[in-house]
Amino acid sequence: MIINPFSLERKTILVTGASSGIGKAIAIECSKMGATVVITGRNEQRLNETYMQLVGNGHIKIIADLKVENELVELINRLPEIDGLVNVAGILKTLPFQFINRLDLMNLFDVNFFGPVFLSQKIIKARKLNKGSSVVFISSIDGPMTAHIGNSMYSASKGAICAMVKNMALDLAGKKIRVNCVLPGMVETPLIFNKEITKEQLDADMRLYPLKRYGKPEEIAYAVIYLLSDASNWVTGTNLLIDGGYTIS
Repeated sequence: MIINPFSLERKTILVTGASSGIGKAIAIECSKMGATVVITGRNEQRLNETYMQLVGNGHIKIIADLKVENELVELINRLPEIDGLVNVAGILKTLPFQFINRLDLMNLFDVNFFGPVFLSQKIIKARKLNKGSSVVFISSIDGPMTAHIGNSMYSASKGAICAMVKNMALDLAGKKIRVNCVLPGMVETPLIFNKEITKEQLDADMRLYPLKRYGKPEEIAYAVIYLLSDASNWVTGTNLLIDGGYTIS
């Protein structure tokens, strides 16, 4: 019999921000590895598109805005017991430090930091996270390892996630719950293609990567699958860097 330590069979995984980009890829690839996937996001149409691409049966979709308390509570109530939680939902706003303001900063932290942190806490308190489970946060190289002009708010929110992960890993080790973080470089998702970043800026940035390209969402998904699987049973409190060599160039 062939044993695959990277298999997610008989595991139920919750993926937030599953309506597009990295979250969508993670949900789809987890289903291919045998997981029962619970997907959540704010956009019903796009979440339906993800749901239709999941492989296998028994998957669940829940429309929810994690910033809205009653929708967060409803998500927890509808959630079955899970073996993995992947916190992906995030937003980006580029603004030079001289012009940042409390409203934009708090909005970024609400989505990128407070949302996933308190979702994780509520799931644990509701006893929906099984013993031996894995929690994975999607952070970024920006903040923990690098900096870019105009990216101070986003970097701060992602740096905070990495700090929280290390402490969560210690606090939850007694429950045999592992907590880890994935730090992607630039990935080809709708998040980076916005009016605040020009194509010329993206092309110039891409040339700074030794592999001369940005990552693909499924390449981040494969790293997450490792952290969700039994192959990483002795891995907790770590930052897994996936950046095409950017930070060594």
